[in-house]
Amino acid sequence: MDLRSLRYFLAVADEGHIGRAAKRLHMTQPPLSRAIRQLEDELGVLLFERTPKGVTLTPAGKVLYDETGALLGRVDGIRRRVAATAGTAPLAVGTLADAAEQVGGRLVPLFRARYPHVHVTVHESDLSDPTAGLRAGLVDVAITRTPFHGTGISMHVLRSVPVGVVMRDDDPFAGHASVSSTDLAGRRWVRLPDGADPVWTAYWTGSGDNGDNASPVMRTIQECLQAVLWNGTSALAPIDQPLPAGLVVVPLCDRPPSDLVVAWPRAARSPLVRGFIQVAENCRHT
Repeated sequence: MDLRSLRYFLAVADEGHIGRAAKRLHMTQPPLSRAIRQLEDELGVLLFERTPKGVTLTPAGKVLYDETGALLGRVDGIRRRVAATAGTAPLAVGTLADAAEQVGGRLVPLFRARYPHVHVTVHESDLSDPTAGLRAGLVDVAITRTPFHGTGISMHVLRSVPVGVVMRDDDPFAGHASVSSTDLAGRRWVRLPDGADPVWTAYWTGSGDNGDNASPVMRTIQECLQAVLWNGTSALAPIDQPLPAGLVVVPLCDRPPSDLVVAWPRAARSPLVRGFIQVAENCRHT
């Protein structure tokens, strides 16, 4: 048994319903159901009686409920005493554009519950730095998108997202199910800041060669979207990118997906960084 599975068990017992417990835990129902079944398999007993209205504790479940409440109360007390002795700990988190918003709804409450004493500062990077401050040593850990040059940086993939071409809804290709790079030849593309990671720039700027029609440098997602909206410039974006009215995103069939990742310096030794990574990994599985 691990503490996470016991906390899951306690939430289900308190709520009397898998769905309500999943909502309380900021996760979906299937992985919670699997965790409860695995706990029952490990103990070799049924912990809950399943009914159309929800779940109720079996006699064995009631014993575990009483023991779990006492155990987790003691664990939380230990954490509070250790945190009080250590004082407020800092953690600098880097984020690229809206990357943190993709997981923040689940990650923030889970991290706060685990590390209530940690003071988190957030550094938002523009499109010139896909490492979101890692390479410059400004942050301890980052939530960002690939691809970029990964020397000295470790990553865990949280989610892979296909990319597409952002275009105005009156574009000839706007109604297509997908487009290819060949279809887009000769288009005017947004231009990322000079000196940006070449792997990153090559991936996100289409053909990358605007010739005499070079666009102004774009440093933010919103600048790119507005360039498309106002000037008909082409841009690439994850297909789940929120768009203003008048724009659509058409999947690009010959471009591999971009990964939403948690990234950190390979030489990092901080327990807080390791804890942040673990919480982010938990979010990936919920």
